[in-house]
Amino acid sequence: MEWKKFTITAPDTAEELICGMLAGMGYDSVEIEDSVPVGPEESGGLFGDVVPDMTGGDGKARISFYTEADADSGDVTGQIRRGLLELASFADIGACSVAESSTKEEDWINNWKEHFHRFRVDDIVIEPTWEAGTGEYGDAAMVLRIDPGTAFGTGAHESTQIAIRALRKYLKPGDRVLDIGTGSGILGIVSLKSGAESVFGTDLDPNTIPAIEDNLAQNGIDREKFTYVIGNIADDPAVAGQAGFESYDITAANIIAEILTGITPVVPRHLKKGGLYITSGILTEKEPLVLEAAEKAGLSYVETIRMGEWSGIIFRKP
Repeated sequence: MEWKKFTITAPDTAEELICGMLAGMGYDSVEIEDSVPVGPEESGGLFGDVVPDMTGGDGKARISFYTEADADSGDVTGQIRRGLLELASFADIGACSVAESSTKEEDWINNWKEHFHRFRVDDIVIEPTWEAGTGEYGDAAMVLRIDPGTAFGTGAHESTQIAIRALRKYLKPGDRVLDIGTGSGILGIVSLKSGAESVFGTDLDPNTIPAIEDNLAQNGIDREKFTYVIGNIADDPAVAGQAGFESYDITAANIIAEILTGITPVVPRHLKKGGLYITSGILTEKEPLVLEAAEKAGLSYVETIRMGEWSGIIFRKP
């Protein structure tokens, strides 16, 4: 299948603002190329875990997203330019350009395979499906086999590792988990392998469907234990109803701060009393945004976990 690729080139200082703008337009899965070193210990980007560093430290970020081949290029480019003009009216985003190209899905997926290799998060070994069974596992308590496909989410990014560590710390056998922005399903799979009774995942991107299905099969997860829907739990009553109310012991959301502020107000209605809300994907300087949103939602602060420039904050429903 062929896709159209739209790339915004901008100063790397404007990267987060532009990603937030794209998310607001419905382009949630983005690919970022910047000058931040990438690897298990040092990875960049907001939504994708492993993106090759190809900019040579020029201070520029290339933020790309994909649409189906029949999308109207003029409409998409015009929408992006209007969004950039709006951002420029209240923030310094420097000079930005928008370019269009095309790519085949199989080429995009194969590029991932060059940059995603086996690594560990504490006692968990996370390996791509194409490396399954080719290495030593040592004292690993858990092995996860993940193929992100076009859905993103390998576990290499600091924000995902924060969420994994929080789940491992707080999840109890028999817990029910709500995973908002489930992506490749990695947090849900960690939860089920750690003893969760069930997981309900939501995402806006239909590309999550084959990724989740493949990853459940690769990890021997009972399909009936992982339910997911495509839609916005924050503003779609049908999705919220499918998830259920006051049903979850833990809600996890690994998404940038600006989007978390829109999700957080609805989280308490899905949590059981005493349930935990695990957030991640927060740049440290954006912590106040999430703390304020959680306080307004009536959630109490538990702790903050930091890794590099990223933070995860845990809250509890009284």
